Amino acid sequence: MSKHTPMRATAVVCAAALLASLAACGDNTASGAATAQADGTAGAAALSGEFAGAGASSQQSAVEAWIEGFRAAAPNATVAYNPSGSGAGVSAFLTGSTVWAGSDKALSDDEVEASKDVCASGTAFDVPVYISPIAVAFNLEGVSDAGKHVNMDAATIADVFAGRITRWNDERIASQNPDLDLPDLAITVVHRSDKSGTTLNFVSYLKAAAPNDWDYELSENWPNEVGQGAKGTSGVVSTIKQANGTIGYADFSQVADLGTVAVKVGDAYTPISAEAGSKVIADSQVDTSVEGDNRIVVTINHTTEAEGAYPIVLVSYDIVCPAYKDPQDAKFAKAWLGYVTSAEGQQAAQAAAGVAPLPESLTGTIAASINQIKVD
Repeated sequence: MSKHTPMRATAVVCAAALLASLAACGDNTASGAATAQADGTAGAAALSGEFAGAGASSQQSAVEAWIEGFRAAAPNATVAYNPSGSGAGVSAFLTGSTVWAGSDKALSDDEVEASKDVCASGTAFDVPVYISPIAVAFNLEGVSDAGKHVNMDAATIADVFAGRITRWNDERIASQNPDLDLPDLAITVVHRSDKSGTTLNFVSYLKAAAPNDWDYELSENWPNEVGQGAKGTSGVVSTIKQANGTIGYADFSQVADLGTVAVKVGDAYTPISAEAGSKVIADSQVDTSVEGDNRIVVTINHTTEAEGAYPIVLVSYDIVCPAYKDPQDAKFAKAWLGYVTSAEGQQAAQAAAGVAPLPESLTGTIAASINQIKVD
C-alpha cells in the first residue's frame, strides 16, 4: 500500500446540540461552531492513494456504505477499513499504521497522551459518527415469533442478567406484561465472551439505571458467570436463535427477527428504534472535563425520562488527529469526515446499518470541527 494507507482523520463534533444547548460544549471545542460550514468533500476529486482505518466491528456496515458513497466524490482514492474491534483499532491508530480508528468507547487519558507521537501537532480526539441502539433481544416461542415485545424496567433487566430472575413467568416480568402468556421456562442469558464496547455500554446502562441491582464494576468484559458467552455480535445473535428461552444484548442492526425488550422510561415502555435511540442522545450531555482539546465525549443519559427515548445506546466514534504529518492524509480526513457526518452520509449509515443518525441540530458544530483540520 502507499504511504497514505496510514491515514488519521480529524474532526470535532461539539455534541452540544446532541444536547439542548451549544454552551454545553464548554472549552473543549472550537468557537463559532454553530455557524461554521464544513468544506464537505471539497478537494476529494484531487485525492489519490490508499487510506486505511480500523476498529469497531459495529461500524463495518456503515463504513462499507460510506466507502461506496465517498467513491463518487473521490474516484482515485481507495479507502479500506479493518473491523478488528475498538481496542485493536485504537492500538493500530496509536502506532501510526492507520489514519483513523473507529471505536465504541472514548479515548482514555493515556491514549490521548500517546497520540502525541502520531499526530503532527496536538493530540487525538473523538468524533461521534452515529448512535447505535443496543437491543435486549430474546427468543421465546409464542412471543418473539409473534412479533411481540416483552416489557421490562431497568431493575428487572439487571436481575435477569445477574441471574436473580431465572424463569420467564417470574412475577416481576409477568406483572409488567399482563397481556402476555409467559411460559414457565428457564431463562438462558447470552453475553459477549470477548472484550466489547457493546458490553461496556450495556452494563453502563444497568449501573446507571439500576444501581441497587447491578453492583459490578464497569468493564468491556462481561462481569459474571451467568449464562453462556459468545464471540462478537454475530455470535450472540446466533446463540440466541438456537434455543427457546434465551436472552442477550446486541447491536440493533443485527437482531433481525428476534424479540426485543421494550424498556421502561418514565411511566411508559419504549420499544427499540433508531429514532428512539437518537432521542436519548438529544437528552444527554457532553463531558467537558475530559483531557485533550476538541474532544466530544457524550455522557449518555441512561436515566432519561424523555418521551419516546430508548436509553440503551452506544455512541460510535471516529478517532483522529488535528494535524497530519502527510498533507494528503489531512486532505483525505477533511473530505472523508465531511461526507461521513453529512446528511447524505448519515442516511447511508442508517440505511445500511439501522443506526440512529446524529441530530440535525449538530450540523453547524460538526462542520466547524471538521474545518479545524489543518490541510496546509
